[in-house]
Amino acid sequence: MIVDCAVYHDGHRTEGPEDLSDALAAARASGGFVWIGLHEPSEKEFALVTKEFALHPLAVEDALKAHQRPKLEVYDDSLFMVLKPVGYEPASDTVTSGEVMVFLGDAFVVTVRHGEGSPLGLVRRRLEQEPELLGKGPTSVLYAITDATVDHYLDVATELQTDLEELEAEVFSPDVGGSRNTASRIYTFKRQVLEFRRATGPLAAPLNRLSSTGNTTAVPFVDEKAQPFFRDVNDHLTRVNESVEGLDRLVSDILSAHLAQMSVRQNDDMRKISAWAAMAAIPTMAAGVYGMNFEHMPELHWAWSYPALMALMVVAEVLVFRLFKRRGWL
Repeated sequence: MIVDCAVYHDGHRTEGPEDLSDALAAARASGGFVWIGLHEPSEKEFALVTKEFALHPLAVEDALKAHQRPKLEVYDDSLFMVLKPVGYEPASDTVTSGEVMVFLGDAFVVTVRHGEGSPLGLVRRRLEQEPELLGKGPTSVLYAITDATVDHYLDVATELQTDLEELEAEVFSPDVGGSRNTASRIYTFKRQVLEFRRATGPLAAPLNRLSSTGNTTAVPFVDEKAQPFFRDVNDHLTRVNESVEGLDRLVSDILSAHLAQMSVRQNDDMRKISAWAAMAAIPTMAAGVYGMNFEHMPELHWAWSYPALMALMVVAEVLVFRLFKRRGWL
């Protein structure tokens, strides 16, 4: 469905014609541009937009089906960019992601949103309050969307860092570090980091291209004067990716430490079990020997045989117990 449609001239919003073709013509005639926002459109709903703005069929297919990696494609009549905004749910400590597709032309911007974690509404309102920036044309919309998306990445990275510190404290806690749920929590957190990484990692190449980092040719439909602003966004994304890589390494190290702790504790338990089994073997052996029904056993007819055997077993048990205690097995 079409969420919003407006024509912008000199950074100010004007109510254009309801017909998309007339709106585009009015934008081109005034030197402005038209911005159309859609939310999870159907193929039928998007067909009119595709026809009026001559969007490339491959990009249209990506915009309708979603589930795309962040990327930047340049076609004859438009530029197509995919971003994955992310959100963080504090109640469940989970990372959620959506998708934003941006079609950029000479006098139009078409944004397609999938999911709920999208900054488009706030971006539009912010731009409408900054007519000087909005007056730069469609490039300003692309910059504002990428900037808002990457800035939110920084917030999510901070939240994940806080969760990791709590998880680290739990793992190395002597009380709950060996609980059965700890490994599950570590693995779940690693999945959240992976979901976050899928959104931030592939975006580096498109932003490098927009900022002309390592390239001598500018991207079509993007104002060359905007390159320093895209470089600033790219710097922020680099910080995010470095943070994500650090989180991934740390959570792997924490998982290894937790498994090592579990192994050490299992070894301690096995040593204790072995020590108690060794102590139980002493009276078992003595009782087994004197439980044999042999007739000619000299100790059986001795009056002090029973007290002597019990005393011998107690002394042996005490000696073995002190030996295991000294070695830390008990």
